[in-house]
Amino acid sequence: MKLSVINTFTDQEFSGNPAAVCYLCEEKESIWMQKVAKEINLPTTAFIHFSNNKYHLRWFTPSTEIPICGHGTLASSYFLWKKGIVDPKQSIIFQTKSGVLKAHLRDGWVQLKFPTIHERKVTAPDLLLKALDVKPVYIGKSKLDYLVEVESEEIVRNLKPNINLIAQLPVRGVIVTSKSNTEEFDFISRFFSPAQGINEDYVNGSSHCCLGPYWMNKLDKADLIAYQASDRNGILKVSVLDNDVLLSGKAVTIFEGKLTI
Repeated sequence: MKLSVINTFTDQEFSGNPAAVCYLCEEKESIWMQKVAKEINLPTTAFIHFSNNKYHLRWFTPSTEIPICGHGTLASSYFLWKKGIVDPKQSIIFQTKSGVLKAHLRDGWVQLKFPTIHERKVTAPDLLLKALDVKPVYIGKSKLDYLVEVESEEIVRNLKPNINLIAQLPVRGVIVTSKSNTEEFDFISRFFSPAQGINEDYVNGSSHCCLGPYWMNKLDKADLIAYQASDRNGILKVSVLDNDVLLSGKAVTIFEGKLTI
């Protein structure tokens, strides 16, 4: 079984969000895929299985299967094009537990179409405020995460949240964001998700399905450039449509191998 490790939302080594991609020869049980993901021990291991003329895609962190994963989908798409399994001129349609996901290659950028995720304003729970220890400008909640806007990029970059307290919140994760103080980017963010076994995600695609519409409304523009300010960092193009968000990022293969188990 072919196996690659690919850095996503970057074209540089040692940056972006790494994902392992395993191209299965045959369908495998969930428990087997979970063990492989734990063995590889990257933020996400994506498993592709081709059957009935369709590409089926699942994602696992070292501790659990997750319902949707932007960087795992980007890595899987890049893998199929790079290996010549799919013609780069052709789009890829994945069947997933979150529905049908589509990927295209546009001028060296992998473009993914994901459903829009909307948040609504909520009263901040004390546990969240205590975990972040910052003064929020706004707090919203989507079906997956809390979204917290703070006053400045410096606050986002210097944030040292209490991960143990975040783990007690009944959400997938916490997004912390602000407007960028440079013209290069429109907004920056960080994403904390101990519920998925990831204290801080290096670059999270699906959180931008919520960040995109949020910043579109604030900045009055539908095409945005985002920067995720983890210690590996990453860059995303975000385009907000009526019911979908287009997420675009680059990728680079770090190594290739063969799964022998």
